[in-house]
Amino acid sequence: MAKVKTVFFCTNCGADSPKWEGQCRQCGEWNTLVEEKVVKTNPREEEQQNWRKESKRAGPSPVALPDIQAGEVKRLVSPDEELNRVLGGGIVPGSIVLFGGQPGIGKSTLLLQLALGLPAKVLYVSGEESEQQIKLRAERLGGKMDQCFILTETNTHKVLRHALEMQPQLIVADSIQTLSSPNVESMPGTVSQVRECAAELQRFAKETNIPVFLIGHITKEGSIAGPKLLEHIVDTVLQFEGDRNYSYRILRTLKNRFGSTDEMGIYEMQAQGLREVSNPSELMLSQKDEELSGSAIAATMEGMRPMLIETQALVSTAVYGTPQRTATGFDLRRLSMLLAVLEKRGGFTLGQQDVFLNIAGGIRVEDPAIDLSIAAALMSSYEDVAVPTDICFAGEIGLSGEVRAVNRIEQRIQEADRLGFKEIFISKYNTKGLDTKRFGIKVSTIGKLEELYSALFS
Repeated sequence: MAKVKTVFFCTNCGADSPKWEGQCRQCGEWNTLVEEKVVKTNPREEEQQNWRKESKRAGPSPVALPDIQAGEVKRLVSPDEELNRVLGGGIVPGSIVLFGGQPGIGKSTLLLQLALGLPAKVLYVSGEESEQQIKLRAERLGGKMDQCFILTETNTHKVLRHALEMQPQLIVADSIQTLSSPNVESMPGTVSQVRECAAELQRFAKETNIPVFLIGHITKEGSIAGPKLLEHIVDTVLQFEGDRNYSYRILRTLKNRFGSTDEMGIYEMQAQGLREVSNPSELMLSQKDEELSGSAIAATMEGMRPMLIETQALVSTAVYGTPQRTATGFDLRRLSMLLAVLEKRGGFTLGQQDVFLNIAGGIRVEDPAIDLSIAAALMSSYEDVAVPTDICFAGEIGLSGEVRAVNRIEQRIQEADRLGFKEIFISKYNTKGLDTKRFGIKVSTIGKLEELYSALFS
């Protein structure tokens, strides 16, 4: 007979405890234990509930590392080049990928586009929308529908049974919080259900070599809902982000066992779905009829992709006594450091000035090479003198006011040259082994902030 037991699960690491405690003993986080009722069955009932009987064949035996034949992984290449780049070249067979993002950002749209455009049989499992809703969205997106099969089911055992019969080349589950396993008697979306469903899907993907894509909800703090164990189970974690007031969406890699975690894909939300942005530099540069102060162009890198982004700054006198510091798309603490360096090393009196910083396009940049562009924009707004629009910057600023070298400087220069810029300012410590004569753009080197001020405003 089944027994009902109350267990407290940690939402951070998934550890369980028989009683509530203020601090999790496994990960040390505070106030992360939540109460759940779990129904445990006897071994015979659990065996009857298994979705697949265990094979009688012997399990895998230990193999010496030199005896393992390591070949190149044959990936399933999708028509979405941005997704291929983020995944490391395509979809790896037997992998399990987790998509996270805010509600309404376009997670379901992106994966439905993938299911419609992939030249393979795809099983799309939806626990949130009906078949009619998905059909209306598919007609709006366009694409081939004969290879996309819709299943509105939340029971994982029934889902995996249909998958065994169909043998698709890809499974999409929308979303992991709506699935439930009969092995655990608790509500869908709870820690125990999310953990069990993810484990069953992972076991199925590894045994059948069928890749599985999971859509995951996020909390108000921005992390993926459910236990942190969910991110450890999957092979790849992708974060779909963007400002809902802008049309651009960014797909970032938080974890990837089959590729780099520095890649990024850019999409533009349109009425017909998400459009791939193959050249983001031209979209991130605003079109202006005249030169205005407080604007500078930064040559940044997102993974292996060079991008030119416009940084906008506004420096004005604080009217209400207390200066304001606001940054959109940039770390506010980093901005405070740059302001302190400009005041200490550059002689700018910014203590009683309001400072507003914005990264054009609604994206967030973490590349330290954007420091030089932000400093130029702040100087421009402070002096109310425009920086020429055919000049860009790439350099990191240290606490002593020195301009430090950045990585992949050749790719940054080539991207600026391709877009028609006339001059780029870089650190003089970046010139080692760099042949500036082979570029069509003028490469100016500086070592301190004073040199930047003299070159731009003297």
